[in-house]
Amino acid sequence: MSESEQDRHAIEVRDVWKVFGDKPEQALAPEYASKSRAEIQDELGVVVGLRDISFDVDPGQIFVVMGLSGSGKSTLVRCLIRLIEATKGQIYFDGEDVLEYAPDQLLEFRRTKIAMVFQHYALLPHRRVLDNVAYGLEIRGMDKDARYKVAAEAVETVGLKGWENYYPREMSGGMQQRVGLARALAVQSDVLLMDEPFSGLDPLIRREMQDELITLQTELRKTIVFITHDLNEALKIGDRIAIMRDGEIIQEGSPEEIVTLPSDEYVTEFVQDVSRAKVIQAKAIMREPVAVVYERQGPRVALNTMQRRGLDEVFLIARDYTLRGVLTEAQAKTMLSEGRTSLQGAQTDPAVTTSPDTYIEEIIPMAAQTEYPIAVVGDNGSLLGEIQRGALLMGMSDSG
Repeated sequence: MSESEQDRHAIEVRDVWKVFGDKPEQALAPEYASKSRAEIQDELGVVVGLRDISFDVDPGQIFVVMGLSGSGKSTLVRCLIRLIEATKGQIYFDGEDVLEYAPDQLLEFRRTKIAMVFQHYALLPHRRVLDNVAYGLEIRGMDKDARYKVAAEAVETVGLKGWENYYPREMSGGMQQRVGLARALAVQSDVLLMDEPFSGLDPLIRREMQDELITLQTELRKTIVFITHDLNEALKIGDRIAIMRDGEIIQEGSPEEIVTLPSDEYVTEFVQDVSRAKVIQAKAIMREPVAVVYERQGPRVALNTMQRRGLDEVFLIARDYTLRGVLTEAQAKTMLSEGRTSLQGAQTDPAVTTSPDTYIEEIIPMAAQTEYPIAVVGDNGSLLGEIQRGALLMGMSDSG
């Protein structure tokens, strides 16, 4: 595989415009570049649905497109698979511009490379759950036994095992949406397009479906473009977020960047009521540990380190460089009085640990469990940094 193939984005959108009305190309003329959507509509009688849209989505990423009604987000998702034809631009899936596809190529692309989950489920009411889930595979021409086997696995994946023979009318809205998700998973495409899939659900069911999607994504690692008008939903599930207004992307970034570095007053108003604790992670507020000691060292070194740093305890690192625990001054003095020459086998207090990707809101209860700094550790148990209570407060403040 070439370096360019390795670095390729799953989806690349370049300079995409969609103008509704007669002679849409007029809106692309240079003299209209600085004019607003309303001005263009007044002068030309056309509506700019999308204006110079560009973004990339990496493999396995949830890319959320967020905006209010009329912002262009639904137009965008439909342009991605040519349910609406773009006026100008390029849309690449795995390096191929779908806007250049012939009709037979486009049909094959929609059947095999992509799946959609809709707001209103789009289930076939006269078909049972298993038949609904298997429908995309039936369209492909897969034989009955094979497609039912795949469909049954998808039904189980979304937590509906035992419901295979029910009709959609016999299920709640949340369960029907799970059927829609199972149908999308059954076709085993790498890319999912989700157009406000949870917006019609009650708040409690909606949160459950968001959690379900996050759980599934940790296992399946699909590339997902998710459309929503709900900022909290975007912040909860998105790896990256694009905020749209009047057919344009006005800011793109991580949830943390959107909340802490809004690009203009519009975004600032959007995020003003969002708790920073929900989007800022441990890695953003941790610092290098003030002091550590190693098992190969002796208690005298530990005591000297504490005295020099003005501490009553230090983190103890094991010989394999994993975090062993918290060594207190009293514990070190006991070892010194016993004539110990290394910290091997030292009695320590347990350290409260977290991962770099943990959000502040999850760390706050941890801080109440310990008098020591919270240790941020890697997957292999190595100590990456520490979080003091003051850092938690700063991370939650508007000036943090």
